[in-house]
Amino acid sequence: MKLSGAGRNSSPPVFALDCTRCPRLAAHLAEVRLEHPDYHARPVPPFGDSRPGLLIVGLAPGMHGANRTGRPFTGDHAGILLYDTLHRYGFGSQPIAVAPDDGLVLQGCRITNAVKCLPPQNKPSPAEIRVCNAYLRAELRALAPPAVLALGTVAHHAVLRACDERIADFPFAHGARHRLGGGMRLFDSYHCSRYNTQTRRLTPGMFRQVFADIRSYLDRQTDIG
Repeated sequence: MKLSGAGRNSSPPVFALDCTRCPRLAAHLAEVRLEHPDYHARPVPPFGDSRPGLLIVGLAPGMHGANRTGRPFTGDHAGILLYDTLHRYGFGSQPIAVAPDDGLVLQGCRITNAVKCLPPQNKPSPAEIRVCNAYLRAELRALAPPAVLALGTVAHHAVLRACDERIADFPFAHGARHRLGGGMRLFDSYHCSRYNTQTRRLTPGMFRQVFADIRSYLDRQTDIG
């Protein structure tokens, strides 16, 4: 199902900036706002095209990245590789993302997180992931993107849960592709975190190959349509 009347790079009505459904996360964000009054330090809304061919699902906002700037993967190490790669494959207007007013526009792509709030130690609890899954479920139903990219196992499981798929039927693996109900295709990648890139678990070449596969898939869908 596509959204109607929504403009590019605006958020569909499935996000709640004032959400406090997870007490631990709400309390943590309140502490962060006291320590860093200039930080966003609230649930981070999705960012990108309102009619995306590709929805990217990350884990959760980073302390000094999305939690600071209020935009996914903006201003932290994980965003360096992500936004450069998006630009290379025609999804982003520029290769860097430093602040919400930097002029970046995503084209045919949207970014969200499995958990919209900064978790302590970057580790949301299973209960928090389940609670926030309602937002991801609503996003997927509203956007119906032909392709979804899960960055890491938590995001992979969150997408499957939001689509009412059995997790055991779709094992996570870097570079894997899964055909889900409704014609949606799920692509997997290791998360582009500082740890994964610095340890070379994920190299730029590995990440770009995933996006090359996604771009090829979306181009084929356009040709068929």
